[in-house]
Amino acid sequence: MSEHLLSNLKNVEARIEHACHAAGRPRESVTLLAVSKTKPASDVAMLASAGQKAFGENYLQEALQKIAELPELEWHFIGPIQSNKTRPIAENFAWVHSVDRLKIAERLSHQRPVAQGLLNILLEINVSGEESKSGFSLSEIAEIIPQVAALPNLVLRGFMAIPAASTDLEQQRIPLHRMQQLLLEMQQAFPELPLDTLSMGMSNDLEAAILEGATIVRIGTDLFGAREYKKKPE
Repeated sequence: MSEHLLSNLKNVEARIEHACHAAGRPRESVTLLAVSKTKPASDVAMLASAGQKAFGENYLQEALQKIAELPELEWHFIGPIQSNKTRPIAENFAWVHSVDRLKIAERLSHQRPVAQGLLNILLEINVSGEESKSGFSLSEIAEIIPQVAALPNLVLRGFMAIPAASTDLEQQRIPLHRMQQLLLEMQQAFPELPLDTLSMGMSNDLEAAILEGATIVRIGTDLFGAREYKKKPE
């Protein structure tokens, strides 16, 4: 299994390298976030031993167990956030990608331990306008940003999106391009803020995402293999 994981990491790194070259971007402009949900801490440790340092988790209780075993890694929370789960998220993660309403940002700020420094957050954008998905609409972001930026224990770094699925590269690029334009527009509107991050692109569309300016790609299946859900994690 360990050789399989390391081979997967090498393959994903090669895809990122190739995509960066195609986009005329340096490899270091894209962070690989290894999405380790439902996978054991031993798999995480194996990839960490090969140099992978940033890991993303969707399910809080599972994530907290892994963080306790591997606290030295950089942990990102990328799943849906319930109001009653904000405190342990604020206390245990370096990044939160899935802030989808102002109330969540306010709670994370209030509950972030000052000694841990500022919590990096991304606003989740419902870029494809899907009713089944959470997130801010493109039209409300300019109004939301100042409210989030004023919160004391957070630093707003940019945006996250999960566009509607497509297998066609050009179709994939359309919503991802909207995200790139959003970041550029908000950088111009709020030059005082460190808006430098676009979290988008997964195993099936990382090439399109990198072509459209992704700075973090969230890769699970192509690193760890298919997930097995015995029961619904919390």
